[in-house]
This record gives sequence, C-alpha cells and structure tokens, in this order.
Amino acid sequence: MATSKRQLFLKRRLRVRNKLRRVNAGRLRLSVHRSNKNISVQLIDDVKGVTLASASSLESDLGMIGKNNIEAATKIGAAIAERAKKAGVSEAYFDRGGRLYHGKVKALAEAAREGGLKI
Repeated sequence: MATSKRQLFLKRRLRVRNKLRRVNAGRLRLSVHRSNKNISVQLIDDVKGVTLASASSLESDLGMIGKNNIEAATKIGAAIAERAKKAGVSEAYFDRGGRLYHGKVKALAEAAREGGLKI
C-alpha cells in the first residue's frame, strides 16, 4: 500500500493521465508542473512528441520570476492561451498531473479558458 505522499502523488498522476489519454485521444495536452518556487505549463503534442508552446514563472518578460502564487498562475495561464493561439491551437485537454484542481492549478486553467483556449 502506498503510504508516502510522493507515492500517492505518483499514483494519482498516472491515474489522471491515463484516463485523459483514453478519453481525449488525438488532442493536445496542456501539462502543468508546480514546484514550491515556480509554476510552468506546456502545450504538448504526444503523437509527434513535441512541445508547441510553454510558459513559466521563470520567464523575465512575465515579471513573475521566482513567484508561485495565484497571481503568477493567472498570468501564466493568459500567456499560454496567447501562445497557443499563435501556434494555431484552439483546444487541448488539461493535465493537472497529480495535483488537485484547486488554488493555483485552478487559477491557471481558468485564465487559459478566459484567454480563448478550450480545455
């Protein structure tokens, strides 16, 4: 039985990702990674194995270097929606990994939706 937080996180991440792959076959994946200090998001084409667009709190042009709060997540969500439009992408499925859809992850997703990305 998985008892550590890390093991539970990995188990949850696989469960979420596998379900999304079954349900959303052929669509692009909007993958969120959140650490204690930063948050980043990538728009990934799993069929070709390439990243089409990305945004992170480590980018200096967003003005959020080293921040991991709801405000930073909102700016990153808007940035990835804008970059997805430039890449010609209008819809993707939201891969939250093993994180709960709450707080920063939720703010990022809602900002991406408001920016015109259908997730």
